[in-house]
Amino acid sequence: MLYFRLFVCYNEPNKKEGGVHMNKDSYHKEDVSKEKKPLPIGISDYIRAQAEYYYVDKTLLIKEFLDQKSLVSLFTRPRRFGKTLNMDMLRVFFEKSTEDTSIYFTDKIIWKCGEKYTKHQGKYPVIFLTFKDVKFDSWEATIDKIRVLLQAEFGRHRELMNSENIAEYEKQYFFKIMNGTATEVELTSALEILSRMLAEHHGKAPIIIIDEYDTPIQEGYSRNFYKKIIGFMRNFFSGAFKDNKNLSYGFLTGILRIAQESIFSGLNNLVVNSVLDNAYSNFFGFTYPEVYEMLEYYNVTDKEKELKEWYDGYIFGSEEIYNPWSVISYIAKGCIPQAYWVNTGKNEILGDVLSIATEDITQKLYALLQGECVIARIDQNVVYKLLSEEPENIYSLLLVTGYLKVLKKELQADGSYLCEVSIPNKEIAAVYKNEILSHLLQIGAIKRTTANKIAESIYTNDLGKMQDAITEYIDKTISFYDAGTEGFYHGLLLGLVSLTDTQYKIKSNRESGDGRYDISLIPRNKKYSGIIIELKSKGGLNEAELEKLSETALKQINSNRYSTEMEKDGIINILKMGIAFSGKKMKIKTQTF
Repeated sequence: MLYFRLFVCYNEPNKKEGGVHMNKDSYHKEDVSKEKKPLPIGISDYIRAQAEYYYVDKTLLIKEFLDQKSLVSLFTRPRRFGKTLNMDMLRVFFEKSTEDTSIYFTDKIIWKCGEKYTKHQGKYPVIFLTFKDVKFDSWEATIDKIRVLLQAEFGRHRELMNSENIAEYEKQYFFKIMNGTATEVELTSALEILSRMLAEHHGKAPIIIIDEYDTPIQEGYSRNFYKKIIGFMRNFFSGAFKDNKNLSYGFLTGILRIAQESIFSGLNNLVVNSVLDNAYSNFFGFTYPEVYEMLEYYNVTDKEKELKEWYDGYIFGSEEIYNPWSVISYIAKGCIPQAYWVNTGKNEILGDVLSIATEDITQKLYALLQGECVIARIDQNVVYKLLSEEPENIYSLLLVTGYLKVLKKELQADGSYLCEVSIPNKEIAAVYKNEILSHLLQIGAIKRTTANKIAESIYTNDLGKMQDAITEYIDKTISFYDAGTEGFYHGLLLGLVSLTDTQYKIKSNRESGDGRYDISLIPRNKKYSGIIIELKSKGGLNEAELEKLSETALKQINSNRYSTEMEKDGIINILKMGIAFSGKKMKIKTQTF
């Protein structure tokens, strides 16, 4: 059958075992009238997810880890790609418990891998913390939340309070954590001391799992308590993972790899698994076979193409990956394509960097919006505090946060990669229009209305409306001192007309004829006119001088034959626009070809 052939095609080349909900034979024996399990939107509890919801089996993550046996593993992936659920799965699998937790794995793929792996089930004490909800405006609120999380985790290990193997001074520390009276300094030793107490009590060193370790750091950067959170985390993680003899294994997840922050200074046993690495590439997010089987289960295989266009396109290592949050949301909400994932979080850092984006970065972002690929240097050691100081790091940030994918990569001598990057899918393209460009242009509600007027005037060739809209935008949103250079006006106008990209393919600073035009709008449907825009600017001009400058811009379009590219593409109707700026004043001259 068709599905079987596709499954083989996608899995044989890499010789990987794909985690799927059920095999194809069991699926087709199932009564199609049977009530379907709900999809696990927002469910990060492994036991509940695998029992009550449609669960995509990712338990081979356990096998891959036990094969590699890295002492401390850091997994960096975008938000909502299954990190917390996978970490809770690891906790349930490895953690010693008074109940038989093997029942949650006997029907999963890991149990078929044999005693080499199953013998580790339920054998380790586990420390588990997730920082995914540590998002506060101040350092005081942040440390209070961390204190509460540690209190709850220590509370999970109450057996230590009465253990004969634990020294009295350690029990006193335990009570301080439980009572919420430990100082900030004492809190930095919490993981180190708890791991020692667990090892002493159980006779086996624990596993430490830290989920979304960098969430408080990101908030610290955005909320101006960066130095305090970095100082705390450096000592907090050092005690847990650096030279800790009371550690069997450590797992961390996050969005960024922050090696240069010295949080993991000297931790030479840390293995980082990023979106550029092949290891663990198919365990965060959904693979094609997993998605297709889900579509079959819910009887919506006719939506395969649409789902792929909207939510596929991520590349982790060499594996093509679908956004799991969006896939689940899309199917659960009746297969209506929307930007589900982008509405689940915010990224002030992105706004901080975009607000100081250079002209080159701006041009590349607009090229990405048009579905083009750009070349960018990707440094995996992204440092929060250097993002605004080095705007070129924007591409590294966009990649690790899920806004870009790498098509090709070449390792450089300094450890960075020179990459060919593009936007993954339609969902992220929508983000670039509504979020990225909003930051770049600082578009508010009234400015968005103005931008829509620009788009409407282009469709109808209403030049008076266009001039009024651009003038309104300049008058209400731009300081006189912001204006001046031609590059400034170029970026401004390029951002405004970008809203037309469903009808036009927008190009900027490209060669055509005998020179390089400023902006061209190439119609995707020949019923629209092609548009070529040339910009000029000069300060201190009166109305007559401004009109003359716009005429000069129009003449340049003709003398340099900028319409050559469109004419070769068979576009007959071409609108040529010379636009002149002087401070907040502007003038448009046009000619139809």
